[in-house]
Amino acid sequence: MRVCLLNDSFPPVLDGVANVVTNYAECLVRDHGAEVAVGTPRYPGADYGGYPYRVLPYRSFDTSALFSGYRTGDPFSARYLAELADFGPELIHTHCPAASTLLARLLREETGAPVVFTYHTKYDVDIERVLKVKLAAHEAIRSMITAVEACDEVWTVSRGAGENLEALGYGGAWRVMPNGVDFARGRAEDAAVEAATGPYGLPPGVPVFLFVGRLMTYKGLPLVLEALRRLNSLGRDFRMVFVGKGPDRELLEEKAAALGIGDKCVFTGPVYDREALRAWNTRADLFLFPSTFDTNGLVVREAAACGLASVLIRGSCAAEGITDGRNGFTVEETPEALAALLERIMGDRARLRETGQRAMEEIYLSWADCVDMAYERYGAILEEKKAGRLPEKRRLPADLLLSLAAKSLEERERRRRGWAALLESFRESAVGMMENIQEAETSASSLRSRLLEQLKQEREEHRRR
Repeated sequence: MRVCLLNDSFPPVLDGVANVVTNYAECLVRDHGAEVAVGTPRYPGADYGGYPYRVLPYRSFDTSALFSGYRTGDPFSARYLAELADFGPELIHTHCPAASTLLARLLREETGAPVVFTYHTKYDVDIERVLKVKLAAHEAIRSMITAVEACDEVWTVSRGAGENLEALGYGGAWRVMPNGVDFARGRAEDAAVEAATGPYGLPPGVPVFLFVGRLMTYKGLPLVLEALRRLNSLGRDFRMVFVGKGPDRELLEEKAAALGIGDKCVFTGPVYDREALRAWNTRADLFLFPSTFDTNGLVVREAAACGLASVLIRGSCAAEGITDGRNGFTVEETPEALAALLERIMGDRARLRETGQRAMEEIYLSWADCVDMAYERYGAILEEKKAGRLPEKRRLPADLLLSLAAKSLEERERRRRGWAALLESFRESAVGMMENIQEAETSASSLRSRLLEQLKQEREEHRRR
């Protein structure tokens, strides 16, 4: 099977969805023998070689100041669309509703391959954060939903993510296809834990709380700091470790200092080494993830892989599959509730270990298992298409425009390739002519030399007579 994966982020950008795409691609190639091409906006200086699958980066614009370090791709590249079409995808799987899904729809016009879209995150929150004007944000969200509805099948990473999509106006069907974890089950070795966490001077015997992810206030991090202030006022010692980067890091550091707990909070910055992340999950006593923004909470599953239990907001997407007190802990979304839970359980190391062990056994899901499910569904979609049972998508004016755009890009690329072939033919002819001229010049020079030599000999013979 030939699968094209599209996403607006990919290494060197490291975020949750980029992690999803790389794991999908690796598992599809390794476990299913699929041919995979990944399409993503190009980042200057990035090396896209060395992967066991094709990576086709396309032109992008620098919007990093507006979108927290992300560039925006330009899907209207005739040459790039032709490259993807030449790959001949049987199925297109897009993971972002922006440029990637627009490109997916253009590619579908070229190839006829069905488009699957996965809804990973609450994009409306980011849209409203970036577009401060309410009307502009509303129009952007409506455009996003239109793009999603144009896809042949929609997946969500959790039930809550699907409900969020419906709340934004999506009226189609969706199915839950969860993400996995690239950690194997098991805790890190003591030496690895010491190497990764030792430089931060964490006191032995003092409970360590951990957060891993983008440092954004909408992930509930101010709530964590307020809860820890309450814990500190009760005389309870602890260390709170924030692993990651984000635009709100400085604000969070300032807030921690203002609350009098700056000396108990550690901001490591991003940790890209997966074994170092495993070491942090092994060193910590409890993972704090009070986000109601995240639709899946992949980091919660990564913590579970290492036997680390999490504290989550009751009813959040990240808390799906969590039974309070058994394989994790859930609280109401208040600093008081979180502080009360932490005070009650932070000293019971045995209970925390038992809860973490059950998390490892009950909520862990490997990427291999996830992609197995996805690959099986890919096959079913292709069978439905072959049998003519794949539901026809309602054609909107935007789809007609995209069809025209695809044909225009195809014609532009056909002309470009025609000119390129003509120029190559001319170049070969010109090279051939130059070689003939050079050969003729060489022959003429040789003939001239022989004539001069013959004339010289005749003069010598004439003198001797």
